[in-house]
Amino acid sequence: MEILGTTLRICVDDLDTSVTFYERLTGSRALRFERGGVHAAAVGCFLLMSGPEAELAVLRKVAATIAVEDVDAAHATLTEVGAQVLAGPVATPAGRNLIAVHPDGSVFEYVDRRHG
Repeated sequence: MEILGTTLRICVDDLDTSVTFYERLTGSRALRFERGGVHAAAVGCFLLMSGPEAELAVLRKVAATIAVEDVDAAHATLTEVGAQVLAGPVATPAGRNLIAVHPDGSVFEYVDRRHG
């Protein structure tokens, strides 16, 4: 499994103010979306999230988002090396993802750009 990149996940109180800052910092435009009551904006390598505290508490447990070519292949590799897949693979607006706990207890989201 090749890791193509990572996204840093940041929970914020004021998404609009944070988007302005990160757009200026990175020189990138935000891609905004909403899922499950959480409003999010992808800006460069940052994923900003704002919403109900109950939802954010769950999202804060995920250390980072890791981009891979194929989530199914990542699932197979993760399982083979001893990780526990908690959710997925499932389709999202940007592709597919899964959530896995590594043997050391770290939680990561793995994503690809495939749809379906």
